Amino acid sequence: MKLVTFKKSSLGEHSRLGTWFDDDQIIDLNLDDLDMIQFFEQHCIADAQKRIDSVQQQLSDGVDLSDVVFSVSDVQLLAPFPRPASLRDFGVFKTHMDAAARITGKEISPEWFKLPNYYRGSTSPASIAGHEAVVTWPNYTEKLDFELEWGVYIGKTGKNISIEEAPEYIAGYTIYNDISARDIQFRHMTLSLGPAKGKDFDNSNIMGPCLVTPDEIGDPYNLKMIAKVNGEVWAEGSTSDMYYSFAEMISFVSQSETLFPGEFLGSGTVGKGCGWELDRWIQPGDVIELEVENIGVLRNQIGEPVQNPAAWKEKV
Repeated sequence: MKLVTFKKSSLGEHSRLGTWFDDDQIIDLNLDDLDMIQFFEQHCIADAQKRIDSVQQQLSDGVDLSDVVFSVSDVQLLAPFPRPASLRDFGVFKTHMDAAARITGKEISPEWFKLPNYYRGSTSPASIAGHEAVVTWPNYTEKLDFELEWGVYIGKTGKNISIEEAPEYIAGYTIYNDISARDIQFRHMTLSLGPAKGKDFDNSNIMGPCLVTPDEIGDPYNLKMIAKVNGEVWAEGSTSDMYYSFAEMISFVSQSETLFPGEFLGSGTVGKGCGWELDRWIQPGDVIELEVENIGVLRNQIGEPVQNPAAWKEKV
């Protein structure tokens, strides 16, 4: 099942849950105005399937369902979870780590091979964006970058989860574009705390275009990943390069910490999946398309640099 959160002006201001089918259509699931977190908390997959089956039967019977079935182009797709309960972004692609080592001249820490590493990202409503959202170009950066990633949402509550049990906690998979202001990010990281404003700004965490449930994803560790800029392929990779599985990541995070529906775990960047590795830099107006096999394409355009007369003045 491909689940989406969307808005349509004719249905009011509130977001709706839907399913993506036949490549270009959205069915409004109309499940008592639930959001995606409530959908998984209340175990609504079976109800959603009944709704889909009913709609498809009516369509085959020639019933006019224009009030519940919409073209993808006629709705606004939000991130599957517009307000994820948390966001942890890992770094589990070995080829990306190798590239970072070459660029920085620093060897991969031996600890990287022993335990997965992550940072906590922003989940403020302004930072989370979906398919076709315009990417913010912050007023404090000259080197904005994309990152070809993917990730999983947690679908049920758990703690001290074993690796063997962890796949049962995956609600679904989505594509993740972790937009990064590289120049300020690397300055912040010299302070030993994290990327900070290198990744914290409006529309910096882009997810979508849908959530694909595990039963439809196939082998999650043998999927093609592609990044295009203005239609040109900049990067190609595979989920097979992940050193840690999502099951290992979930198990690790859940040790002595309860996980809840709606929490997001990102994979980190696939090898060559960002401009920093390639030494190619996106520009205002560029269209970024990230594709992960069996999920789809997450497309966004880069906005113009923000002009802000009240910009932060650094101390000297």
